[in-house]
Amino acid sequence: MLINFFFTLRKYKVPVTIRELLDLLSGLKHQLVYANLDEFYLLSRTALVKDEKNYDKFDRAFSAYFKGLEDLHGLLESLIPDEWLRHEFEKSLSPEDLKEIEGLGGLEKLIEAFKKAKEEAEAKAGEEGKDGDEGNADQQGQSGPGGVGRGKKKKAKKVWDERQYKNLDDSVELGTRNIKMALRRLRKFARTGSEEELDIDHTIRSTAHNGGMLDIKMRPERRNTVKVLLFLDIGGSMDSHVKVCEELFSASRTEFKHMESFYFHNFIYESVWKDNRRRMSERLSTLDILNKYSQDYKVVFVGDATMAPYEITHAGGSVEHWNEEPGAAWMEKFGEIYDKVIWLNPTPQETWEYSSSVMMTQDLVGGNMYPLTIKGLEEGMSQLSK
Repeated sequence: MLINFFFTLRKYKVPVTIRELLDLLSGLKHQLVYANLDEFYLLSRTALVKDEKNYDKFDRAFSAYFKGLEDLHGLLESLIPDEWLRHEFEKSLSPEDLKEIEGLGGLEKLIEAFKKAKEEAEAKAGEEGKDGDEGNADQQGQSGPGGVGRGKKKKAKKVWDERQYKNLDDSVELGTRNIKMALRRLRKFARTGSEEELDIDHTIRSTAHNGGMLDIKMRPERRNTVKVLLFLDIGGSMDSHVKVCEELFSASRTEFKHMESFYFHNFIYESVWKDNRRRMSERLSTLDILNKYSQDYKVVFVGDATMAPYEITHAGGSVEHWNEEPGAAWMEKFGEIYDKVIWLNPTPQETWEYSSSVMMTQDLVGGNMYPLTIKGLEEGMSQLSK
C-alpha cells in the first residue's frame, strides 16, 4: 500500500524512510483520516516529513502523485480489494437493509444509482452556477469578485498546490529570515557588558536566604562573542547577485555584534574599501587589516569568483589598477593568520567545475567554498564553528 507514493517522494528528493511509511500506514489503519484528500495530505506530511525545509518538495511530489483526485475514493478503490470493501459495508447494514438492497437488484445496482444521482446533481449545480454568474456579473459589491454570491462557495485551491514553504527548500536562494537562522549556527555566547539582565535563579536563592525579603540580582546580558570579517565582491558579474548579498549583509549585521565589512572587486588585493561611492579615493590597506584584527576573527569572502585566471595568479592582473602582488599571494596571507576562512559563492555549485577561476579560488581557501543557499550557508557556518 502506498509504495508508489513512497517512491514518488524519493524521486522528488524527500528523505523519507520505510519507518515513516509504516507510521503513515498505522495512522490509516486506525482511521485517523478517511476518504478526504486534504486530511490525508496533512497526515502524510506529518508522518513523512521531519524537516520543514522539505515541505516544498513534499508538496510537489504530492501534487504529481494525486493530480486530479478530489478525495481518497480513487485511492481507496485502487488499494483495497472489492471483496473487503463489500464485506465491511455489509457488516454495517441490518438484515432489513440487506433485503431491501437485494430487492433493488443488488449492491452493484445501488452503487450505479448513486453515481447517476451524483452526476445529475453535479450537472444541475453547474448550470445553476453558470446562471448565477451571469446574473450577478454587475453585483461585485454585494456578491464578491466574479459574481460569486454569498450563498455560493468558491472552490478552494488545494493546500499542496499553494506551496507555502518553497522558500525553505535548502537549494533555493536565501531570504533574510532564513539567512539569520543559518547564521545562528555560528554562535558562542558569553556574559559581557553592564549588569542589565535579571538573574532569576540567583534572585530566588538570595530572597530565600534573606527571610523572604525580595533581593533582586542582575547579571550581564549574554551576547554572541563571535568575531567576523566579511569581504563582499561588488560590481561586474556580481550585479546580478545584489539582492541576496544585501540580505546576507543585513542578516549578518543583526546576528554578529563584532563584525567588520569591506568591499573588493573580483579578488582580494592590497586594498579594500568601506564606501562604494568613494572606493577610488578612500581605500584601506589590506595589510593594515591583517595586522589590526586578531586571529580569533572568522573570515568570510562573498563573490562569484568569476574572472580571468590571471587576475588571481599574476601581478598587474587586476582590471582596475596595478597590483604589485598577485591576488593568490594575498589570499595565502589570510590563510597564514586566520584559521577559519570560507568563501560563499552565489552561483550554482554544479557550474563551478567549468570555471578555472572558481576552482583556483576554492583551492586557495582550502576547499571551503560553499553555495549561497540555506544548506551551503549552514555548512559554511559549521566549518567556521569547528
